[in-house]
Amino acid sequence: MRHWRQLPPGSIEEKKKNDFVTIADRESEERIVTAIRSRFPGDAFLGEEGGARAGDPAAAAGRGGPRTWIVDPLDGTANFIAGFPFWCVSIAAREAGRVVAGVIWDPLRDELYCAERGGGAWRNGTRLAVSKRPTIDGAFVATGFPFRSRGLIDPYLALFRAVFLRARGIRRAGSAALDLALVAAGVYDGFFELQLAPWDVAAGAILIEEAGGAVTDFSGGDAFWDRGNILAGPQGIVRDLVEIASTVLPEEKIAGS
Repeated sequence: MRHWRQLPPGSIEEKKKNDFVTIADRESEERIVTAIRSRFPGDAFLGEEGGARAGDPAAAAGRGGPRTWIVDPLDGTANFIAGFPFWCVSIAAREAGRVVAGVIWDPLRDELYCAERGGGAWRNGTRLAVSKRPTIDGAFVATGFPFRSRGLIDPYLALFRAVFLRARGIRRAGSAALDLALVAAGVYDGFFELQLAPWDVAAGAILIEEAGGAVTDFSGGDAFWDRGNILAGPQGIVRDLVEIASTVLPEEKIAGS
């Protein structure tokens, strides 16, 4: 927060075209890793800025096995740089290949979303549930543009058009993790985006599942963990999104792009 709308000169770097990192991203990730490692020294990390970091196998074995924390220290960096108030911190814990807990912290609104496998999804102590809308018709949907993969813009726009013609409205706010949290809260009826990273979706996915919703790839499977093509929302919304995506932009077409 101390860097919010006051990033120091020279603290912004373009990692690759249209993909930025700031001092706030790096400091946030280091604080998160330090805090978790102070309690769980055996755990590993997968972070947007620090990449994969191994834990202490001896310490992990002493408490029953490995755990990896999947960290996006600042989701919505472009928004943060511009001063647009929509960004968050996303952290998830994965054990035996399965996400078992996740948190998304929205400091500007002082809202903490959290979920534990089998324990429900919550925002500041209030239990969350996905919306009750049964179909994509008349739905209020969120999305994200493939700004890192501009070669996909035409097929993406075909998907956007197909959803747009049936939905009540579509929003693109620029933080996938926070979008997913709002799906879990029933604010958005659904969400779709291409080629996200694990740290973009890990915490949001368990929030939605624990709020009674579903998260799939464009064919209705779970390849979104590997490819990043994600559909999310209540069961009926996801069913309709899969039907649209499998016709307009199937997984095989994206993988070949």
